[in-house]
Order: sequence, then C-alpha cells, then structure tokens
Amino acid sequence: MARLVSVCLRSLLMLVNLVTGIAGLAMILYSLWMLRVWCVHGGDFDSTPPWFIYTSLGLGVSFCLITCSGHIAAETSNGHCLSCYMGFVILLVLLESAITADVFLNSHWEEDFPKDPTGKFDELKDFVKSNFEICKWIGLLIVVAQALSILLAMVLRVVGLDNRCYDSDDEYLPARLPLLRNHIQQPLLTSQNLI
Repeated sequence: MARLVSVCLRSLLMLVNLVTGIAGLAMILYSLWMLRVWCVHGGDFDSTPPWFIYTSLGLGVSFCLITCSGHIAAETSNGHCLSCYMGFVILLVLLESAITADVFLNSHWEEDFPKDPTGKFDELKDFVKSNFEICKWIGLLIVVAQALSILLAMVLRVVGLDNRCYDSDDEYLPARLPLLRNHIQQPLLTSQNLI
C-alpha cells in the first residue's frame, strides 16, 4: 500500500512540476524572440545590455533547471534530492513574493528597475495591463503549482522508499553490514611458507 501511495505521489509531483517547466520554456522562448527582434532592429551588444531580456532568459533557465531537479527528486524519492528541490522552489517563491510585494506596495516600483533600452519591458507592462485577468490566472496557476510541489515533495519525503517500517531490526540487514562481518582470513603468504 505504501508503495502505491509513493508511486501516486511521485506522479503527481511530476505533473505539478510540469507547470513550472512549461512556464520556464515559455519564458525562454519569449526572451529569445525579444533578443532576436532587438538584434534585427539595430540592437548593439556594446551599448547598455538589455537587462529585461537577459533576466527573462535567466529566470526561464532557472525554472527549467528546477523542473529537472524536481523530476529527478520525484523519480528517485531520495530524501536529500527532495530537500534540495524544496529549497530551490522555496527560494523561487520567496523571490516571486518579494517582487510582487514591491509592485503592489510601492507606487513607484518602476524606478527600482534600470532603464530598458529595448522597450520590451514597457511592451510587457502594456500587455499585462490589457490582459490583466488572463495574466492574473496564469500567475496564480504557477504559484499554486509551486506550493503544491513543495507540499507533495514533503509528503513524498515522509512516505518515500527510504522510510520503510520493519517489525524487527534482525529482518533488515543494512547494505554495509557485510563489510563488518568477520570473514575467514586467508593466511598471509610469506617467504617461510613458500619453502
């Protein structure tokens, strides 16, 4: 029964984690498209770097790396991997929360960011303002998926394959125990034994 629960939890974690991966891929594709448009319209890499494009690309890559670590952690059900994955997701949620709090609580939040020479940051702001309901639901979906992945990783860590219950310690032999047993030692060959 515990094995079935573990398999279901691993599958759910992978499914919920996939939402973060899709968001990361979308961010990577969007930032590559913005970079291409910026280069075609005369963007110069020696001038002020397009921080918004590079930030979007970095966040997309981070989302994808976190998704990969989540899939590895879910597949192995290893407590250490699950803890590392939970740490990455918690750091990501804290970063998202800080930026969201800055935008909602600070009326001059745009001054906190450097000027964007590409103008893509202003285009994204206009797009979000014109499609606020859709963007709100997408953002909420991503945050809920991240919170669910933390919860599922915690439950999987508790139920995982590493935490099996045994009636007696005598029935369970750790993998390292054979190294501790006294084996019959072969006599050492010395020059006196060879004569």
